[in-house]
Amino acid sequence: MKKTAAILLALFCTVLASAQDKNQNFDQLDSLLVNYCDAIAMDSSEEKASECDFMIGSVKDSLASRHIALWLYDHYVDSKLMGDEAVAIHLYDNYFANGKIKMRGEFDKMAAEIFATFNRRTLLGEYAPVVALYNASGKNEIVPLPGHTSVMWFYDTHCQKCMTESKLLPQVLESADFDLDFVAVYSGSDRKSWDYFRDSFKVDNPHVHIIHLWDPEIDSDYQRLYGVMSTPRLYIVEPMGTVIGRRLEVDNLLEMFPVAGAIQAVYNREYASE
Repeated sequence: MKKTAAILLALFCTVLASAQDKNQNFDQLDSLLVNYCDAIAMDSSEEKASECDFMIGSVKDSLASRHIALWLYDHYVDSKLMGDEAVAIHLYDNYFANGKIKMRGEFDKMAAEIFATFNRRTLLGEYAPVVALYNASGKNEIVPLPGHTSVMWFYDTHCQKCMTESKLLPQVLESADFDLDFVAVYSGSDRKSWDYFRDSFKVDNPHVHIIHLWDPEIDSDYQRLYGVMSTPRLYIVEPMGTVIGRRLEVDNLLEMFPVAGAIQAVYNREYASE
């Protein structure tokens, strides 16, 4: 809590003024919150959630407390930092879902509920959902496989960003120097388009096992479990089954390969030989 001490001193002055004038805007408070979030940007999601609780709970004025909670939720739900979505879900679960603090309206509450539902299963450190999808022959395949480092990539052939990523991914995957399952999950239902994509997506790296799957009827509920509200979606799952990377861009994937490779090496040494 030391990082917020100085900010809180100024914050309390703002809140005291708001108690005297309920019609004032919160511009000064918002500026303090920006500084606060910048100060803890590199902290873990658990530490950020704790700081948020402290900030919200330290303010006795209900209007200011609600404003802080809403501002923090908006900040973390839109954050580009991997892992910050866990803070947004913490705020939703502990303040908005139970009615302790009201959201701006029913539409915003519904959007927050959808966000939490579609993201909570793949937060960093959570066990990745195991799903049964279909290969090109129509047989079920279970992914991700235990003991394997897996990249789960959800895409659509009609998604321009997905197709741009598909041109970059082979070169990135060529750099993997550890055994890796690349699970490409087609989210569409156009069999011809999927067939063409599978034939055109080539990776020569012997360490990389390409697995093409789909689930046109969504029997597996993968969209909810992996938060595939839009495409592309990219995750890394380590051999013990926990998510170590989410909401990744292709460049982020390349940056995480050394970490993923090191984890796979430790797993092979500690478990694969048993």
